[in-house]
Amino acid sequence: MNIAFFLIPKRDVVCIQYHATLRQALERMEYHRYTAVPLIDEKGKYIGTLTEGDLLWKLKHTPMLSFENTHKIKLEEVPLSRHNEAIHINAEMEDIIMRAMEQNFVPVVDDDDIFIGIIRRREIIEYCANQLFYKSTNGAI
Repeated sequence: MNIAFFLIPKRDVVCIQYHATLRQALERMEYHRYTAVPLIDEKGKYIGTLTEGDLLWKLKHTPMLSFENTHKIKLEEVPLSRHNEAIHINAEMEDIIMRAMEQNFVPVVDDDDIFIGIIRRREIIEYCANQLFYKSTNGAI
């Protein structure tokens, strides 16, 4: 099954621009109650995934940085703790199951590496559960 069926399109995904500030990221993530969000550049390309941990480590390891001056720090200065590699839209569902074990969502890009959305772990687990159920009800297991 093609992953496009499970895609949550970019317009429905909370993303943060790579040139945004630490304060903007903190406020956006708090507002939406997310612990990780995709980072995209000005051309729409996927840069990586920003996590709460990335923000907290930056706060901890930057002398004289407090919430009051987080507007002075650009996200380009925040090291990302992990690189969630994006997959291409033409990938098959089986191609992303292993990635879903390590991350809450899998970023999806088009043929030009432009970010087009995500597939959440939830949809991947539902797909796998349905496959197991289908096989068990048809005597395959």
